[in-house]
Amino acid sequence: MAGQEAEQPLEGRSRDDLIGRSLGGCVITHMLGQGGMARVYRARQDRLDRDVAIKVLPPYYAADPDFVERFKLEARALARFSHPNIVVVHDANEEHGLLFIIMEYVSGGNLRDYMRQSLSLVEVTRIIREVAGALAYAHARGVIHRDVKPVNVLMDVNRRAVLSDFGIAKVLASSAAVSRSGAGVGTPEYMSPEQCRGGLVDTRTDIYALGVMLYEMLTGHTPFEADNYTALAHSHIYEPAPPPTRYNPRISPAVQAVVMKALEKSPADRFQSPIEMAVALEQAAAAQTPLPPSERRADAPHSQPDEDTTGQQVARPPLTCPSCNAVNYASQRFCSICGQPLVPQRAGPPSAPIPAVRATAAPATGMNGVMGAPQPNSRWLACPACQTPNQPLNRFCTRCGFSLLQGVAGKTCRGCGARNPAGTRFCTRCGAQLT
Repeated sequence: MAGQEAEQPLEGRSRDDLIGRSLGGCVITHMLGQGGMARVYRARQDRLDRDVAIKVLPPYYAADPDFVERFKLEARALARFSHPNIVVVHDANEEHGLLFIIMEYVSGGNLRDYMRQSLSLVEVTRIIREVAGALAYAHARGVIHRDVKPVNVLMDVNRRAVLSDFGIAKVLASSAAVSRSGAGVGTPEYMSPEQCRGGLVDTRTDIYALGVMLYEMLTGHTPFEADNYTALAHSHIYEPAPPPTRYNPRISPAVQAVVMKALEKSPADRFQSPIEMAVALEQAAAAQTPLPPSERRADAPHSQPDEDTTGQQVARPPLTCPSCNAVNYASQRFCSICGQPLVPQRAGPPSAPIPAVRATAAPATGMNGVMGAPQPNSRWLACPACQTPNQPLNRFCTRCGFSLLQGVAGKTCRGCGARNPAGTRFCTRCGAQLT
């Protein structure tokens, strides 16, 4: 369901025979767009003095009485939705041998159009948060979208993201008319591996599609690109998604880790709720905002000096965690984000073991733990295992890999009462900030 759905250019088409006709008491004025499953029109509802959007399904769907009944039941369920980021459904019916849905008209175009301009990370994060909120609302009511993609995210004049087309894919998938007509359910570029296999899906299939959409918003590409469904399905099922930094090197490791987790092949390895994904993206964006190539953060990881066999100092490059892709200093043995052991790429022979550091030695560092001159006001966490000082944001000791959250109690959300793991800044159920 959409107020705008320009999947195909409309120029050069012959006049549509529905234009000027009335459906559900609304006079159709012109076509807005056409997708694989329906056409979307703008219409005028004179009785209420408002413009609406009408999605009209092909005539062969109305010939199946069972499908018509399922269609009406689904539409009635969607009409009860009330969320600022979900399109309002006004009516659904059958008339003149056509099934149609009358819904809110959103005049600002869709996210596909919006993405033609450059989007800031702040804007991307906001849109993902709003779409995730819409999905979480629907999931809590037992509805899976099944076709999350930019053209189904409408943008109003205030740049509010409004998700449309809830439930349509589910109803169409149950119709024999789909196989007879050759119409596809879902969009291959955004389909989860389980969708491509034709298996059962749950709410996590929407999280995968949301991850694909995030990937595209950050890079201008979908993870897999091909000119046929078979090739795309094979890629979704078997091939690892290329890192987003292949297309946009300014993407930070923390943001990239969020994208890659959303695109995990197994639903159990993805985020388990849309809000969890949105919160993780907000935290990653706040921690590591991408910078233009010409800028350099003073406390960002950089090459550290080392000595080769001749005693000459050579540069030691920073270490990228093989698990979460976080950038760590060359002196670290374990990733400060996930605790994975780091394998240094050294120019010379290994150096002597790092001496033990007293708990009182709280040296100053940048965001990623580079040792410098002591600062008495610095807040440091001493590792319970080896007593090495660590940054407060680190979850694992950079020297021995011990969990710095060991024994730390989680927080209970004051808003919804959900219990959250230690180190979580926002509630994983409702998104409220934890204090």
